[in-house]
Order: sequence, then C-alpha cells, then structure tokens
Amino acid sequence: MALDMVPPDVSRFSVALGQLMKVVGRADVARVSISVGLGSSFFSNAHTLGPRHLKPMPVFSGDLLDESQTHGDVLIYLESDSGAGLDDAASRLLSVMPAWRQRWRIGGFRKENRTQGGKWLARNPFHFTEGFGNPDTGRETIDRAVVATGQGEPDWAEGGSYQVIRIVRFATDLWDRDSVDEQERIIGRRREGRWLDGAPGEEQPNFAADPHGKATPLDSHVRLAAPDRRNPPPMVRRSYSYDRGDGDRGLIFSCFQRDLVQGFETVQRRLAGESLAKYVLTTGGGYFFVPPPGEGWTEAFLRP
Repeated sequence: MALDMVPPDVSRFSVALGQLMKVVGRADVARVSISVGLGSSFFSNAHTLGPRHLKPMPVFSGDLLDESQTHGDVLIYLESDSGAGLDDAASRLLSVMPAWRQRWRIGGFRKENRTQGGKWLARNPFHFTEGFGNPDTGRETIDRAVVATGQGEPDWAEGGSYQVIRIVRFATDLWDRDSVDEQERIIGRRREGRWLDGAPGEEQPNFAADPHGKATPLDSHVRLAAPDRRNPPPMVRRSYSYDRGDGDRGLIFSCFQRDLVQGFETVQRRLAGESLAKYVLTTGGGYFFVPPPGEGWTEAFLRP
C-alpha cells in the first residue's frame, strides 16, 4: 500500500518518519514481513538529498495511469505465507500512523510459488511460469539489485535498492481465445519455461542462430526484454498476480535494481511495440527507493 503524509508539512516530518519506522520495526505483526520504499515526493519534506534516479514513474507507451492508483510518499510492502492476516495487519498498522493516509492499496498472490534452481518462480494469469530471468545466486542478486559505493548515490542510500511497482491489467478473456502455440510465440517461451528452440528454461537461448525470428519471433516479449541472454537485464523480479473481481485481474509487477535507468527503464523502452501490448494495460504503481537494512539511514533525515 502507498501512503501520503498528511498534512504534507515539513515541521511534522520527523514525527511522520518516527511513526513509519515504528511500523517497520513491528515485523512480527501477524507473522507479516514489512519493508518500506520511499517515493520521490517523500523528499520534498526531507532535509536531505534523495537517490539520484528517483522520480515519479513516467507514462510509458501504452500506459493509462490512474493518478489515484499511482505514486505515493512511501510504499509499505507487506508479505506473508498466509493471506488471512494481511488485511488485519495493514489496518492495525495504519491505526498507529496518524500522520499518514492511504493513497492506494492492492493485494496479490503467487500461484504455484516456488524456488527452482535458486530462482523465484510463479505462474501468472496468462498461465506462464515466470522468474526464469532472475539470478540463481545471492551474489548476483546483490550485484543486480543493491546500490554499491561509487555509484554517485548519497551515502545513506548505499545498500538500498530502487523498486518499481506496475499494476498491469491482463485481458485474460482475449488472451484465452488464442491458441497455446500463438500465446507461446507472443511470450517467446513455452508455458512451463522451455525456450521455443527446445532449449531448457535454465539454459540460454541461441538468439544469434535465429536472426530472423523463425523460432522465437523478434517482437516476442522475452526476446525484446533480454535480446542478449548472456547479459541479462540488471534487475531482479518478484511479481504477484491479483484479482479484484469484475474482470480486473493481472499482475503486480515488482522489480529491484541498483540503477533504475539501466534496469527497468531500458527494458521497458525495448518493449514498445511488442506483440503482447494489446493484451496488457498498466494502470498504476510507482517508483520507490528501499533504504538499506536497519535504521541507520534515518539519521540523514533527522539532522538539523
């Protein structure tokens, strides 16, 4: 859920930050893990320099963003292996945060959630297993997702990560009218993860041997997203399916990276014109910065 500080008053910033950190410290609420992300508007009330790439999420080709479902001063990210206590935990946390009001909120789930070969995998509403592009080691995850010294970021931000949230509505009825073979050519993989040239999902496809897209179409999703599988996009995904009823279902796309421009933005611009575009519509989300673990980073915000 995304929250805004109310009123947006610089004089109350330290109080609001204190409430926020108190909530983050209550990670045992209903066995729910809690993390926080900072939106660009958060820094309009802060007396410190924000991450250099952080900004309001722009409108990309094909987006139709609902302002009431987009952006926010902060993002509270709640996760549990049981959905029963999540809504209760969110409500109780908001009750001890009077300096904040809810801007938008969405719940998700990971169907067939599992770890395979060190990768987080799940099946999305289009019936495809996703997550094969994630790194399979902790070291590579850190290399892709965690801000390092020497990147030109403020000292307090080192060890943090840029998080992108995209609420993507899927036209599942339209999608399901296509044959499985057509769906697989649009995505660029088989449903269970194998490549269209027959290579196992854990291996790298040989796109160079298919320059005209006979096996894997040139406008397929995975080929545009990562045309050189030897040099995968420097980001880590952990997305969720959602279903709000009345046909509103899709994906809460979530990814982490140390560099927003080289990670998500580069991939998103490559996807312009993909054959998948007519089946998906991004309606909300935002850019956020997840601070490094612990509370040390807050010192930069509370200095006079």
